[in-house]
Amino acid sequence: MEPEEAARLARAAADGDPAAWKALVERFSGLVWSVTRGYRLGSADAADVFQTAWLRLAEHLGRIEHPERIGAWLATTARHEALRIARSTARLVPVDDVTLLAFGQADENSPEQAVLDTERAAMLWRAFAELSARCQQLLRVLIATPPPNYAEVAAALGMPVGSIGPTRARCLQQLRNVLVRDDVSESASSAHNKEK
Repeated sequence: MEPEEAARLARAAADGDPAAWKALVERFSGLVWSVTRGYRLGSADAADVFQTAWLRLAEHLGRIEHPERIGAWLATTARHEALRIARSTARLVPVDDVTLLAFGQADENSPEQAVLDTERAAMLWRAFAELSARCQQLLRVLIATPPPNYAEVAAALGMPVGSIGPTRARCLQQLRNVLVRDDVSESASSAHNKEK
């Protein structure tokens, strides 16, 4: 979304236009969720952060100095709220990352393909879990739907805009390296078992 469009929608929503509010929610919900989920909160806590970020926007919508940067404002608000809840609970709720991939979409693949897809997804999530927390957060935010712009990502993660691209490239390379390492060791193990 162009900054001018974001500012126009923010002003219209502040004036009580429900269509403008709906457009803001549709555009930025993915960003808010990805920031929230990046802190590994439980489902209830993540939903609270999501709702609180939108509530804060509703409370402050008419007073936001730069409505063209409303996405960054939401990302920052979600990040602050997620940190507040993470600190107050002082715990992490374990989540089965494979479950995050299974959102109940029926597919027309064969059972064999479904097994292969599940194994591939599990391997990807195992490799993803080996990345640093910073890389995991960055990659989670970058895959939000719709994709956030770099200003929103920077606000969500508290990092300079100019470092997002290079950091993303390093994180993806680390992920590739882990996947290649695991694939090589799995192939070697499989070959060794066949020799026996």
